[in-house]
Amino acid sequence: MSTIAPSALPTTMKAVVMKAPGEVVIDEIPVPRLHGGGDVILKLAASCICGSDLWPYRGLQPVKDQYMGHEYVGTVVAAADDVASVEVGDFVIGSFMLSDGTCEICEAGYPSRCANAGEYTGAQAQYMRVEQADGSLVVVPGGRPDDPEILADYLAASDVLGTGWYAAVAANAGPGKTIAVVGDGAVGLCAVLAAKTLGAQTVIAFSRHEDRAALAREFGADVVVAERGEEGAAKVRELTGGYGAHGVCEAVGTQESMDQALASCRPGGRIGFVGVSHDQEIDGRDLFFRQVHLEGGPAPVRRFLPDLIDRIQRRQIRPGRVFTARIPLEDAADGYRAMDERREIKVLLEV
Repeated sequence: MSTIAPSALPTTMKAVVMKAPGEVVIDEIPVPRLHGGGDVILKLAASCICGSDLWPYRGLQPVKDQYMGHEYVGTVVAAADDVASVEVGDFVIGSFMLSDGTCEICEAGYPSRCANAGEYTGAQAQYMRVEQADGSLVVVPGGRPDDPEILADYLAASDVLGTGWYAAVAANAGPGKTIAVVGDGAVGLCAVLAAKTLGAQTVIAFSRHEDRAALAREFGADVVVAERGEEGAAKVRELTGGYGAHGVCEAVGTQESMDQALASCRPGGRIGFVGVSHDQEIDGRDLFFRQVHLEGGPAPVRRFLPDLIDRIQRRQIRPGRVFTARIPLEDAADGYRAMDERREIKVLLEV
C-alpha cells in the first residue's frame, strides 16, 4: 500500500481535550504518526460529541487531560506498508472499537471484543492514528460525499447508528414483533430507526421531550410513551395485550433504564442493552423468573458497517438527522454544554 512521508503532514493540529469535569478546551498538539504495522493516519472530515462523553464531563467518571472522540469519518493520508484493505486517498468509516477481523471472537461476530484490539488517538481532532486498519475501517464506495447531509449519515454509522442497530438486532426486531426503546438520545433514536427498518410491526419509544419524540416518529416509532418506570412499562403491557414487548432496546445505562426495560419485556422476550452501564444491578431471582434473554455491551459496529453504508447510499435510512447542531471543531466546548443541558440531541463537529 501507498505511504506518504511524515514530513508531508503538518506538525501540529487542533484537538479537543477534556482537562477536568466540565472543562473542555482546544489544544494545539502534535499530528500523530505511524507507529507500526497495521496503522493508518486519517485526515478527519467530521467528528461528533457522544452521550458517553458526558459521563466524564459531568464528573461521573474520572478524567484528566483526556483527548476526546471516538466517532469518525475521514480520508487516509498515510498507511503502513502491510495495510492491505485501504490505501491513501480512500474515504473511510471506522468503528469506535478496533479489531483485527481475524481472531475467533471477530469471526464469531463480536469484533468489539477482539482478542487483539487496537487503539486510536482522539477523533475530535483534525487528524487521528488508527491501528488495526484492515479489520476496523471500511472504504466508502464513491469517496467523500459532497452533500453534508450524507456525510452526517456516514458519521452516525461509526457509532450511534451501529450501536442502535445492534440493540435492535439483539432485541430480535423483525416482522410481527413489538419493540420498545428505552432512551431518547441519539442511540435510542437510531434503535427506533433500526427496529423499524428491520421490519418490526410496532415500535414504542419512550420520550418526554417533544423534539426527540418528533424525531422518533420520523424514524418510525408508532407510539411514543411519556411515562417512565413501572408506569411506562404498564403502558407497554397495555399496548400488547398484557404481555409486554417482544424485545426492548435499552440505550441509557442506568438502574432506572434497565429496570424499565426488564419490566417492559414479556417472558421469553429479548433485551438488547447498549447504554454504557453505570451502577446497574440485576437481581438474579428476578431475572430467573422473568425468563428474558439479555445481550448487549459495546456494539460490534464493524460487523454492520458494509450493510449500513449500502443502506445509506440507497437512501433507505437517514441517521444523520440525529445531529441537531453542526459547529466548528473550535467551538466544541459550546457543543458539550448544549448536549449536557439537553438543548441538542447530538452535536457534529466540522473539522
